[in-house]
Amino acid sequence: MPTVTDHIDTAALVSRYLATISTGSATEIAALYAPDARLEDPVGSEPRIGRPAIEEFYRGLDGTDTTAELLAVRAVEGQAAFHFRVTTKLPGRNIVVEPIDVMTFDDNGLITSMRAFWTSGDVTMQVNPSR
Repeated sequence: MPTVTDHIDTAALVSRYLATISTGSATEIAALYAPDARLEDPVGSEPRIGRPAIEEFYRGLDGTDTTAELLAVRAVEGQAAFHFRVTTKLPGRNIVVEPIDVMTFDDNGLITSMRAFWTSGDVTMQVNPSR
Protein backbone atom coordinates (compact mmCIF):
# COMPACT_ATOMS: atom_id res chain seq x y z
CA MET A 1 0.00 0.00 0.00
CA PRO A 2 1.49 3.40 -0.95
CA THR A 3 2.43 5.84 1.79
CA VAL A 4 1.97 9.59 1.68
CA THR A 5 5.71 10.09 1.17
CA ASP A 6 5.97 7.70 -1.81
CA HIS A 7 5.96 10.66 -4.22
CA ILE A 8 9.07 12.16 -2.60
CA ASP A 9 12.51 11.27 -3.98
CA THR A 10 14.31 11.42 -0.65
CA ALA A 11 17.75 10.75 -2.17
CA ALA A 12 17.22 13.75 -4.46
CA LEU A 13 16.34 15.89 -1.42
CA VAL A 14 19.64 14.86 0.20
CA SER A 15 21.48 15.87 -2.98
CA ARG A 16 19.66 19.21 -2.99
CA TYR A 17 20.65 19.78 0.65
CA LEU A 18 24.33 19.06 -0.06
CA ALA A 19 24.31 21.27 -3.17
CA THR A 20 22.84 24.09 -1.09
CA ILE A 21 25.52 23.59 1.59
CA SER A 22 28.09 24.00 -1.20
CA THR A 23 26.62 27.04 -2.96
CA GLY A 24 23.87 28.58 -0.86
CA SER A 25 23.56 31.02 1.98
CA ALA A 26 22.37 30.27 5.51
CA THR A 27 18.95 31.61 4.51
CA GLU A 28 18.77 29.27 1.50
CA ILE A 29 19.84 26.26 3.58
CA ALA A 30 17.31 27.08 6.31
CA ALA A 31 14.57 27.33 3.65
CA LEU A 32 15.02 23.58 3.05
CA TYR A 33 13.70 22.99 6.59
CA ALA A 34 10.10 22.98 7.77
CA PRO A 35 9.19 26.05 9.88
CA ASP A 36 9.23 24.01 13.12
CA ALA A 37 12.10 21.65 12.22
CA ARG A 38 14.61 20.35 14.74
CA LEU A 39 18.38 20.24 14.12
CA GLU A 40 20.87 18.47 16.40
CA ASP A 41 24.44 18.94 15.13
CA PRO A 42 26.34 17.17 16.52
CA VAL A 43 24.13 14.63 18.28
CA GLY A 44 24.18 15.43 21.99
CA SER A 45 24.39 19.19 21.49
CA GLU A 46 21.55 21.59 22.28
CA PRO A 47 18.90 21.15 19.55
CA ARG A 48 18.02 24.13 17.41
CA ILE A 49 14.30 24.34 16.73
CA GLY A 50 12.67 26.45 14.03
CA ARG A 51 14.02 28.12 10.91
CA PRO A 52 15.47 31.22 12.62
CA ALA A 53 17.61 29.07 14.95
CA ILE A 54 18.57 26.78 12.07
CA GLU A 55 19.53 29.72 9.88
CA GLU A 56 21.72 31.08 12.67
CA PHE A 57 23.45 27.68 12.91
CA TYR A 58 24.32 27.71 9.20
CA ARG A 59 25.40 31.37 9.24
CA GLY A 60 28.99 30.18 9.91
CA LEU A 61 29.11 28.87 6.33
CA ASP A 62 28.25 32.23 4.75
CA GLY A 63 31.22 33.61 2.86
CA THR A 64 33.26 30.41 3.10
CA ASP A 65 34.57 28.22 0.29
CA THR A 66 32.76 25.03 1.32
CA THR A 67 31.87 21.95 -0.69
CA ALA A 68 29.79 18.95 0.36
CA GLU A 69 30.21 15.59 -1.36
CA LEU A 70 27.83 12.65 -0.94
CA LEU A 71 29.63 9.40 -0.13
CA ALA A 72 26.66 7.09 0.59
CA VAL A 73 22.92 7.44 1.10
CA ARG A 74 20.12 5.15 2.23
CA ALA A 75 16.69 6.68 1.71
CA VAL A 76 13.33 5.10 2.56
CA GLU A 77 9.83 6.60 2.91
CA GLY A 78 10.71 10.20 3.70
CA GLN A 79 13.78 9.36 5.76
CA ALA A 80 17.46 9.26 4.88
CA ALA A 81 20.78 8.39 6.46
CA PHE A 82 23.79 9.59 4.55
CA HIS A 83 27.56 9.81 4.86
CA PHE A 84 29.17 12.84 3.28
CA ARG A 85 32.33 14.93 3.30
CA VAL A 86 32.38 18.69 3.92
CA THR A 87 35.57 20.51 2.92
CA THR A 88 36.09 24.13 3.90
CA LYS A 89 39.04 25.84 2.23
CA LEU A 90 40.88 28.36 4.36
CA PRO A 91 44.17 30.17 3.74
CA GLY A 92 46.88 27.54 4.02
CA ARG A 93 44.63 24.66 5.05
CA ASN A 94 41.42 22.77 4.46
CA ILE A 95 39.12 21.56 7.21
CA VAL A 96 37.41 18.27 6.37
CA VAL A 97 34.63 16.59 8.33
CA GLU A 98 32.77 13.39 7.42
CA PRO A 99 29.50 13.18 9.35
CA ILE A 100 26.62 10.80 9.01
CA ASP A 101 23.33 12.67 9.02
CA VAL A 102 19.88 11.25 9.61
CA MET A 103 17.00 13.33 8.23
CA THR A 104 13.25 13.10 8.04
CA PHE A 105 11.15 14.96 5.49
CA ASP A 106 7.54 16.06 5.36
CA ASP A 107 5.13 15.55 2.45
CA ASN A 108 6.36 18.80 0.87
CA GLY A 109 9.98 17.61 0.85
CA LEU A 110 11.04 19.91 3.70
CA ILE A 111 13.41 18.64 6.38
CA THR A 112 11.56 18.09 9.67
CA SER A 113 14.54 16.78 11.64
CA MET A 114 18.27 16.43 11.18
CA ARG A 115 20.69 14.66 13.50
CA ALA A 116 24.40 14.79 12.64
CA PHE A 117 26.62 12.02 13.97
CA TRP A 118 30.24 13.13 14.28
CA THR A 119 32.91 13.95 16.86
CA SER A 120 36.12 15.94 16.80
CA GLY A 121 37.85 12.71 15.71
CA ASP A 122 35.95 12.98 12.42
CA VAL A 123 37.55 16.37 11.61
CA THR A 124 40.89 16.57 9.83
CA MET A 125 43.12 19.43 8.75
CA GLN A 126 44.91 19.31 5.43
CA VAL A 127 47.79 21.66 4.73
CA ASN A 128 47.19 23.59 1.55
CA PRO A 129 50.27 25.72 0.84
CA SER A 130 48.85 27.10 -2.41
CA ARG A 131 46.16 29.19 -0.67
